[in-house]
Amino acid sequence: MLRLTGAWIWDFWLADDGRSFHLYFLKAPHHIGDPDERHWNASIGHATSPDLADWTVLSDAVTPSDGPAFDGIATWTGSVVRGRNGTWFMFYTGVGSPEGVRRQRIGLATSADLYHWSKHPGSPVLESDPRWYAQLLGALSSDEAWRDPWVFADPDGDGWHMLLTARACDGPADQRGVIGHARSHDLVHWQARPPLSRPGGGFGHLEVPQVEVVQGCPVLVFSCLAADLSDERRQAGTGGGIWYLPGTSLLGPFNLTQAVRITDESLYGGRLIRDRAGRWVMLAFRNHGPDTRFIGELTDPMPIEWEADGSALKADVVAPSASSSAHHHTALEVSNGTDSSRSRGKGVHGRRQGR
Repeated sequence: MLRLTGAWIWDFWLADDGRSFHLYFLKAPHHIGDPDERHWNASIGHATSPDLADWTVLSDAVTPSDGPAFDGIATWTGSVVRGRNGTWFMFYTGVGSPEGVRRQRIGLATSADLYHWSKHPGSPVLESDPRWYAQLLGALSSDEAWRDPWVFADPDGDGWHMLLTARACDGPADQRGVIGHARSHDLVHWQARPPLSRPGGGFGHLEVPQVEVVQGCPVLVFSCLAADLSDERRQAGTGGGIWYLPGTSLLGPFNLTQAVRITDESLYGGRLIRDRAGRWVMLAFRNHGPDTRFIGELTDPMPIEWEADGSALKADVVAPSASSSAHHHTALEVSNGTDSSRSRGKGVHGRRQGR
């Protein structure tokens, strides 16, 4: 769908103003050499489309702050919602090291039109709470897991919720990944709450979480690489990729042991959105091809729906081939348990691990 000349694309999120889809994505220049270094050279790009297929790439939406700041190293994954007064709110992950370690905290930028963004003076608006969340990974890493904010309105009208990639304070060391949770009544002042899942579900990290009601059924979508699965899952032959978990509500609680993989990790960071026809589709970024080299471009929209009996999600998955610009479609059923250019189809030439 979208490929940039001279830059990698990975995690992304979308907003729809009714006329255009706005795509915000992490990007880093090829000239840094090693794609693993992209995480520390990331800014938030911006593109628009009337139909999720024909894209116009615009100036970056948000970039790291100058000097010591909570987002002085990089700006990572987030989400966008429209407040009740019409203002758009972008929540994003800021990475900085004012204390000598790379911390992850949640920043806020606002916009009247989705094109021009201003960082909120109160940022960061949310930090992890040590009552429930591990703020640092100790010997495993020099940074913490508190990222990928997914914000949505409370289903009963009681303010707003934020889901996050987080790690619990306890549980098996390789299974402390949880769905972090925070609440707000005004989208500016946030309070961390206990996680919506328990450690021990088989995941070290649950990245880019999203919840939606698809054909009447609440569903959680997240991503996890094989390296971040529990030893037990890996020994059983389970690989990484994009996962889903049906729920009874958008707020869980989520039993991670019942999560089902949708794709292998050639695709990652899946997002669900309705297209202009009202159909649910999933977009993802191409993580790697058969040669395991990082690709860093976005897929075409992939139709996704529940089976008639509600037992499984059925996706028309776009699988990368040996060429990073070619693809084919594979029907997969899973059971429950800054250029200025335009792109069509294959796109113009053009994940944060954080650990």
